Amino acid sequence: MRNAKIGFVFQGFNLLARTSALENVELPLLYDRSNRKLDTKQLAREALERVGLGDRMDHEPSELSGGQQQRVAIARALVTRPAMVLADEPTGNLDSQTSVEVLALFQQLNAQGITVVLVTHEHDIAQYTKRVVELRDGHIIRDESVLDRHVAADDLAHLEPEPVAD
Repeated sequence: MRNAKIGFVFQGFNLLARTSALENVELPLLYDRSNRKLDTKQLAREALERVGLGDRMDHEPSELSGGQQQRVAIARALVTRPAMVLADEPTGNLDSQTSVEVLALFQQLNAQGITVVLVTHEHDIAQYTKRVVELRDGHIIRDESVLDRHVAADDLAHLEPEPVAD
């Protein structure tokens, strides 16, 4: 059930280093013996296209930016078509703009009916969610809707583009 119903995204990406983006995304399907009749490569391609990495399928993690690596990890979480994605500090290793790009993707997934549970210690990241459940010492100390929720796509439109290195 864990692999079929829940997709996982981690701060450290957890990608296999000498393996292409396509093969990294395909991996959860290969572990599930019930998928033997599926075209796992095609499903992995579709997941990478969904996160905007159709042109990076053959690249290894070392050839990708941090944001691209995180999108590969998100594609890997989505390839099994889960009902829920658990994301543990998914923006922790990313710069501000890339973080908002990843949050925009999570908001799109949520709009498509996928439950996204995002763990963060950053208040500004939590403002992109619909609801905040705050824990301290194993106890819920706050559970409330986010009234001034940020829309990542809107914020991206107002961010200045990253400078291009020469």
